[in-house]
Amino acid sequence: MHNTIGPEMTRNMRLLASASVLAATAFAASPAFAAGTTAGTTVTNSVTLDYKVGGVDQGQITASDTFTVDRKVNLTVTETGNLATTVTPGQTAAVTVFSVTNSSNAPLDFALAASQLSGGTAAHGRTDNFDVTNTKIYADTNANGSFDPGTDQETAYLDQVLADTSRTVFIVADVPVGRATNDAAGVRLSATAAEATATGSLGATVTQTTGANSSGMDTVFADTNTGGNVARDGIHFAEDDYVVHAASLTATKTSRVISDPLNGTTDPKMIPGAVIEYCIAVANAAGSAAATAVNISDDVPDETTYDPAFGIRLNGTMTGSTCNLGPSSGSYTNGIVSGTISSIDAGE
Repeated sequence: MHNTIGPEMTRNMRLLASASVLAATAFAASPAFAAGTTAGTTVTNSVTLDYKVGGVDQGQITASDTFTVDRKVNLTVTETGNLATTVTPGQTAAVTVFSVTNSSNAPLDFALAASQLSGGTAAHGRTDNFDVTNTKIYADTNANGSFDPGTDQETAYLDQVLADTSRTVFIVADVPVGRATNDAAGVRLSATAAEATATGSLGATVTQTTGANSSGMDTVFADTNTGGNVARDGIHFAEDDYVVHAASLTATKTSRVISDPLNGTTDPKMIPGAVIEYCIAVANAAGSAAATAVNISDDVPDETTYDPAFGIRLNGTMTGSTCNLGPSSGSYTNGIVSGTISSIDAGE
């Protein structure tokens, strides 16, 4: 508060001026909010003047001023965790998590929209090179911060978000089969400020007051341009990436002669009647996801006949180009050799 005497005033006039700031609240816990005095609040300031004439108290004079607190609309959308969401090819209901915060001084609804990048650099530095499918938005209905199918409800808006509160929102989508490790799909969640006029329905989009301050409750947009947003438009967004972590399998098939009818096992040749061993080596590249339930199917060539005396062995190893027979058995049915390897880790 300060007192000012204007330089042009006469000695019979005095001006008492005061300046005050609308109360703002702040909390020590992270994140900190400061919505401030509630929009629509009527603020009245009164002054009392006592004076004397000739040493005698005169009648008291009062005056007051009243104004309405305007609405400051401020919202932020942030990615929860600030990490890319790791997915596997063909994964369904893959979840990215966002927080929508109302930092306004009034309750609001928020219209929600999910969109995908079309190339370019995704949120965590990789190049966006595919789209997820079946994209949906869910509200964290039970407010536990985790996506719970059957409990959390699909929605297109957040209803009645109070000042200085946040809501968790999920984008849930399916990942196409056939994507490779480090493929990335960028997704964006946008929130648009709307009037919180009725519970259970989305209000009209908030508009900013134009022109001079009015006697009623005006609206001022205060959202910022952080994260590539446009400042003061009543809309805010954040992005996350679905990043693929896939297995990278290769198969190599080799053969060697074990014996023939003339030479036996000493320098055998691949003549009619020879016994031939086929080896199928399956490798998973370093840095890949583990491959599980690897099913191998191999047609026996028409020029050969399966020899059950040697059998089919699984889970062996390779020494150079030579197969070391494994401990498990495969099967032979109707001309097809098959077997399943339970897991092949990265680099194995």
